[in-house]
Amino acid sequence: MDVQGKAAVVTGGGSGLGAATARLLAAKGAKVAVLDVNEDGVAAVAKEIGGLGITCDVTDEAAIRQALDEAKAAHGVARIVVNCAGIATGERIVGREGPSDLDRFKKVIGINLIGSFAMLNLAANDMAQEDPVNDDGERGVVINTASVAAFDGQIGQAAYSASKGGVAGLTLPAARELAKFGIRVVTLAPGLLETPMLTNMPPQVVESLVATTLFPKRLGKPD
Repeated sequence: MDVQGKAAVVTGGGSGLGAATARLLAAKGAKVAVLDVNEDGVAAVAKEIGGLGITCDVTDEAAIRQALDEAKAAHGVARIVVNCAGIATGERIVGREGPSDLDRFKKVIGINLIGSFAMLNLAANDMAQEDPVNDDGERGVVINTASVAAFDGQIGQAAYSASKGGVAGLTLPAARELAKFGIRVVTLAPGLLETPMLTNMPPQVVESLVATTLFPKRLGKPD
């Protein structure tokens, strides 16, 4: 799809991979709506790229619907949706203080997996009502973000790996179902990136992760 002039929505766009994605889409001529729970971050990125900043919690279906409607009013129906909203927690299943916290597990699943599905669910329904954007009959694309942890999870990553494994597992069923509408669904599985999600972890954890990289010996850059 030629993104020039197309409406795009990027969740988690207030920082990290989401912000880098919003910048790239804007540079290629897309009309970008940046969504994030971080009000300051989303406002800063939106101002930088000349886009629309919307504070949105992807675990709240009504908030997603409102955000998509606001973006539609400004730019038209989103033809490009990139799900970057996500969190990571490090917690052993059996720790020094007993079993892991079930509410924390649910929170990670809620944001990373259910949030991605909720955005795909509502955005794809909007796309399906529109005319195709090219001769191939394409109406839009939804790009989800999984992680290398979906396939190679480490100790302490049970919640995060489970959530990202769910995102990866969602991809083919969604792509097969939505193909008849001309809507593509793809998922990225990034490795270790220098984003606030990772750099806000304890220094020793970051150092241990960098130590696992091969070449170059550093974290990846979001852009």
